[in-house]
Amino acid sequence: MSNVVPGYAELHCLSNFSFLRGASHAEELVARAAELGYAALAITDECSLAGIVRAHVAAKEVGLKLLVGSEFRLADGPKLVLIARNRDGYGNLAALITLGRRRAGKGDYHLTRHDLASGVPDCLALWFAAPESSDDEARDFAATFPGRLWIAHERLLHSDDDERFAVLRRLAATHNLPLVATGDVHMHVRSRRPLQDL
Repeated sequence: MSNVVPGYAELHCLSNFSFLRGASHAEELVARAAELGYAALAITDECSLAGIVRAHVAAKEVGLKLLVGSEFRLADGPKLVLIARNRDGYGNLAALITLGRRRAGKGDYHLTRHDLASGVPDCLALWFAAPESSDDEARDFAATFPGRLWIAHERLLHSDDDERFAVLRRLAATHNLPLVATGDVHMHVRSRRPLQDL
């Protein structure tokens, strides 16, 4: 039985540069993704691009497509992951990270929905809608990221997974938004779980 997952790209993956969350080095995550046959891997550390350089070097060595992204928890809204589509998108993503970091103390950041008003050009947006997310919120994000908004679903084996998925499917169908599976990856092997729990 092969471990290859045809056409799968992990779009939400944190390295140990997401302090107190990620438990693996970026290069370990890249090597594991290549070993599993992933089509691509997005390193999406929280409000940071710190893991990208190491991931880039490792991805070149193993021939894996690397996507550059970052996760954001908005002060007045949901969690989003933004993924740069090109060099301009990378610059826009870096500018947003700088804005958020400059507004807060060391090790923290502060961003609001207003900061996304420009739509962060040349970036794809993954929206982690909550069960209570409204149609108005879906319309607002779809208008902010026209043609570039996906609803992300992570099946994390919580008791409300089925109900949450039903809400996401309804929002996706109602607003004609793609629904994409992501893994919320924090480690490359299970043996890192104790470190991640710490």
